[in-house]
Amino acid sequence: MKPNDFNTAYFPTWCPGCGNFGIWGALKNAITETGWGPDQFAIVFGVGCSGNMNDFVKAYAFHSLHGRALPNAIGMRLSNHILPIIVVGGDGDLLGEGGNHLMHACRGNFDITVILHNNQVYGLTTGQVSPTSEKGIKSKSTPAGIIEEPLNPIALAVSQGATFVGQGFAGDLVHLSQLMKQAIDHKGFSLVNVYQPCVTFNKHNTYQWFRERVYKLDETYDTSSKLAALEVSFTHEKIALGVLYESPRPTYEESLPQLEHGPLIDQPVSVTLDDLLPEFV
Repeated sequence: MKPNDFNTAYFPTWCPGCGNFGIWGALKNAITETGWGPDQFAIVFGVGCSGNMNDFVKAYAFHSLHGRALPNAIGMRLSNHILPIIVVGGDGDLLGEGGNHLMHACRGNFDITVILHNNQVYGLTTGQVSPTSEKGIKSKSTPAGIIEEPLNPIALAVSQGATFVGQGFAGDLVHLSQLMKQAIDHKGFSLVNVYQPCVTFNKHNTYQWFRERVYKLDETYDTSSKLAALEVSFTHEKIALGVLYESPRPTYEESLPQLEHGPLIDQPVSVTLDDLLPEFV
């Protein structure tokens, strides 16, 4: 397989210059590096501009309700835990409507890879502030400026138990592709927070704005330290790119005795619906 083999007959409808194009390309590169075919993994998409990628990647895919990508991914993972699962969602979908699901998926350490499109705005609904918008930003929903502090996805994931947390930039396709491949290869819950400009509705966090701030972590950085990850996540003057935290621990699936004998879909069903119905008559 080559990256373009994962294209469908539909070309993306994103705005020209949207950071989603970089994420789309990086994801196809990373999947190609795994050696998978379109039928060897599944992607669960949230609702938003990122979720429109559902139409543009040739794979088993499920377009969830708004904020509900992770519960669906977890259900798929538990029913067939040998099938790799990727979740693609935005900062509004995964941190706003679905923030509670993200927190509990981290602590459970499900073997799922989450690609978080973080453009700091609700783009599909034409420019309202999102949970990651900077304090004071003016928008259609906050004409006088948002008064809340932005949510920190890195600090949330690290503190709640994710075992791989990375950060990338949609304007650096090569680095982002490598980071996604590392996240996919990791055994456990992986989150990649991808900063991506919304060229139409976010005129503040532009490509130039990010390029003046991003830097890559070097080999002296300790990826096993939660404190180091938290420190760089709260450093607002500069934005660290790379693996911010990685530490192995047993996955949720490994801890379930019900899965010791193989995927649930391959196990015999000893009780039928006909056996249960009389109890409710």
